[in-house]
Amino acid sequence: METDVVVIGGGPSGLMAAIAASEQGVRTVLVEKGKNLGKKLAISGGGRCNVTSRLPKDEIIKHIPGNGRFLYSAFSVFDNEDIIAFFTRLGVELKEEDHGRMFPVSNQSKDVVNALINQLHAQGVQILTETKVDAIDYGTDTHTVILSDGRKISTKSVVVAVGGKAVPHTGSTGDGYPWAKKAGHTVTDLYPTEVPLLSNQSFIKNKALQGLALRDVALTVKDAQDKHIVTHQMDMLFTHFGFSGPAVLRCSQYAVKLLNKGQKEVSLYIDTLPKINEQTLFEELVSKIEVSPKKAIKTIFKGLIPERLLHFLLEKNAIDLDLKGANVSNDQLRKFIHDVKQFELKVHGSLPLEKAFVTGGGVSIKEINPTTLESKLMPRLFFSGEILDIHGYTGGYNITAALVTGHNAGQNAAWLSF
Repeated sequence: METDVVVIGGGPSGLMAAIAASEQGVRTVLVEKGKNLGKKLAISGGGRCNVTSRLPKDEIIKHIPGNGRFLYSAFSVFDNEDIIAFFTRLGVELKEEDHGRMFPVSNQSKDVVNALINQLHAQGVQILTETKVDAIDYGTDTHTVILSDGRKISTKSVVVAVGGKAVPHTGSTGDGYPWAKKAGHTVTDLYPTEVPLLSNQSFIKNKALQGLALRDVALTVKDAQDKHIVTHQMDMLFTHFGFSGPAVLRCSQYAVKLLNKGQKEVSLYIDTLPKINEQTLFEELVSKIEVSPKKAIKTIFKGLIPERLLHFLLEKNAIDLDLKGANVSNDQLRKFIHDVKQFELKVHGSLPLEKAFVTGGGVSIKEINPTTLESKLMPRLFFSGEILDIHGYTGGYNITAALVTGHNAGQNAAWLSF
């Protein structure tokens, strides 16, 4: 079989690449090893498909801490507003929610996936599903994509958009890294990001806080020298193995990186009342005690923080729950408040990469043209999406990066095949 552009991978980046290539009027083949296209899109945003963000470009880049600055050039060609206009053109109306997140008005991810698939058909893309690529042979004028059934596709350009190794049930199993290395590319160390964290602390082992959700807390990561690394103010959850929830997922990559550098444990600190400092809180609680000195301390402080955590922190600081307020010493009170503001979590690991939402590491961006997404080492070879060493927070940022890089890779792959 001969064609102009082969796109390998039927995820968000591959779908966009195939559409962008075929828009230029070139023969385009999309190869996907799974049965269905768009599996990762279908499950994103809790099944509602958070396709992009309406935040300013600089803010979006900030939310892609893994080499997000590389995307500035790509964004100058096709950006988040172009993504919104693209889906509107396909008949998928979008709505804006908190933090600029954009969802289909229908709240159905299938509407996004079906619109993309319909566009592929409308533009005459040849779709090969349940078709595995074994290898790519690189040539001077053409590349050859070798399928597992023995068939070969001779093509002028190739776009590799097979994802990383996170969420493998969607098809992202690291297939593309050997193809990149064969072309001379560096694949940086892979690690999990947006991933729950593990802890051996006694309250995790005895399940004292298991299932407890904390709302709008500030979670801070510090290194071994007590240097502040990052803080995220969001919700979090105590689990049977450690910690999860949005704040933990956002902080996870920083903890994982410190662990990968040799730290045996990483400390994270929960500020359950981020809007008030310790001294002001101390004065307010002293006033509460003075108003009701004969009431039990658990009653006086009720509503301050979630009850399970309140009782846990009181007991942790040797304050009996039924102790009268008047009998709590200032030293006990200050230690309790310190835990309310800086409750230490000790993390020794994370769930594996296969359980992460996003892959950290990948094909080195130093070897990729930031505007066209073409390899600097192999002509007419393009990379897009999560196979690149680019990763963002959840909230539409990774899909934005996937769609933008996919569009530019597909478009430029087509132009080079004329």
